Amino acid sequence: MLSRRRFLTATTALGAVAVLPEPLAAHRLRRGLPPESWAPPVDDLLTTDDLTAAERVMGLTFTEAQRTLMLEDVNERLERLEAIREAEPPNRVPPALTLNLGVSGVARPDPGEGMAFAPDTTASRPVSEIDLAFASVAELAGLLRAGEVTSVELTRLALDRLRRFDPQLQAVVTLTEGRALEQAERMDRELAAGQDRGPLHGIPYGAKDLLAARGYPTTWGAEPYRSQVLDEDAAVIQKLDAAGAVLVAKLTLGALAWGDVWFGGTTKNPWNVEQGSSGSSAGPGSAVAAGLVPFAIGSETLGSIVSPSTRNGVTGLRPTFGRVSTRGAMALSWSMDKLGPMARSALDCALVFDALRGPDPREARATPDPAFPFDPASDVRDLRVGFVEAAFEEGEGEGGAADRATLNVLRDLGVALTPVALPEALPTDAMLLILEAEASAAFEGLTRTGGVDRMVRQVRNAWPNVFRHARFIPAVEYIQANRLRTVLMQQMAALMVDFDVIVTPSFGGSALGITNLTGHPAVVLPNGLFPVEGHPGRRQPHSITFLAPLWKDHHALRLAHAVQQATDVHRQRPPIGS
Repeated sequence: MLSRRRFLTATTALGAVAVLPEPLAAHRLRRGLPPESWAPPVDDLLTTDDLTAAERVMGLTFTEAQRTLMLEDVNERLERLEAIREAEPPNRVPPALTLNLGVSGVARPDPGEGMAFAPDTTASRPVSEIDLAFASVAELAGLLRAGEVTSVELTRLALDRLRRFDPQLQAVVTLTEGRALEQAERMDRELAAGQDRGPLHGIPYGAKDLLAARGYPTTWGAEPYRSQVLDEDAAVIQKLDAAGAVLVAKLTLGALAWGDVWFGGTTKNPWNVEQGSSGSSAGPGSAVAAGLVPFAIGSETLGSIVSPSTRNGVTGLRPTFGRVSTRGAMALSWSMDKLGPMARSALDCALVFDALRGPDPREARATPDPAFPFDPASDVRDLRVGFVEAAFEEGEGEGGAADRATLNVLRDLGVALTPVALPEALPTDAMLLILEAEASAAFEGLTRTGGVDRMVRQVRNAWPNVFRHARFIPAVEYIQANRLRTVLMQQMAALMVDFDVIVTPSFGGSALGITNLTGHPAVVLPNGLFPVEGHPGRRQPHSITFLAPLWKDHHALRLAHAVQQATDVHRQRPPIGS
């Protein structure tokens, strides 16, 4: 009988893999599999005792007869595993199975127009350089069109401040000065000639260093990739170039998108430099908070925009999964990675998101993005708003008080609040093994070659350890977790039918894990600044999160904007940068 290994070898010999398109052609099986004569040495063959030990690792139990029956296949699988490892594709290649938001039952809305926004061209230039550094994207857009500032001036200001404060903050991996000044000069010429690319025209920004920028290192924050240069621009970099924004720096991320520790040190919180800035969008959070750049692009797989936005007191948008192309970004979890803006306000996040949204035209079967009808002047009293009652009741201390105060701000705005409970019956924490398995696959070669041993953090809660233990996640349970994920998505979709926005403490209950699994958008905004004991000049930011239905990012942004118009926490400045 033809074994599976012999069948694969035979079909390879017949040219079955010769038709693979690029970029996979470079990774076709080398006449596919280990040589026909390959077999593990007799002394290395697995035994039923090995299977018994493996059962304990995976929480399974078989009989001795069952182990004996499966033993030959398990040993044969070692060959197939070796073939798969030898054919490992680049990090950018996704699996054939990725997250489909349609399984939730929510139809993708039709394409449509973007947000309505007109810059205020009557504003005068701020008196001080610091005031200019902390101006919002919306304010800078008006100043540029009024001729009060130039893009070159703003770019030089950003570069100077990045150099001046980075020794304290450690938020910069690479300055992109040559590219930035060339782009800024071009933007000034265009604006003078009446060519206006939109609200971001001429405004400097920073990008988390998991985004490729041609001609500059893209280090992913990790020692093994310190010298990596990718010959492409990420899709979001291309979109921001087209919108006229000026990239001034590649900003730090915790190594391979976890935490705030990278190969150059620990990125600091400008409100309290004895504290890390959280992660993994550590540099974007720190740099925006300190007034080094007006906005930055971060990423989130499980809290990497929400957490540093909270720690640094900035506003962040985690968009609906898939609305912003991840092409050219480091992959950690193909079914959970999202890219989004971190800025001074919800309005600024909306302006940046409007430029980012939509597919990369290089992507196969690209589908136009749905409408983004964000109107900063619209009435929020029509929004159907829920709040996760149990999470607010559990909130303690100053943070709990700040969260409840935000609910009162909403009531003062005329918003009717309805108590709601998120679906909690499914084992959300257990389902996050999806992230562990996908991340382990994304860096499987780095693990096998020992490259992870060169990473700075070698502790339990860091990627090197997770990459290793995730190899023991059974494939069946990975699939089962994704099936449960479908149920969770359907439950969240059913809940969201009755709401435009759901308000929740940023870290209360299971909201963060649930919505990262289901792909729902979130806006995180600062709503409190608390004293730091023993340090009169320092304060600790706190945040609250607004969730929205799939594709309805504008609802959460609109409500967040209304709250920020009625409050001033987001306008406060940290001691570093001021």
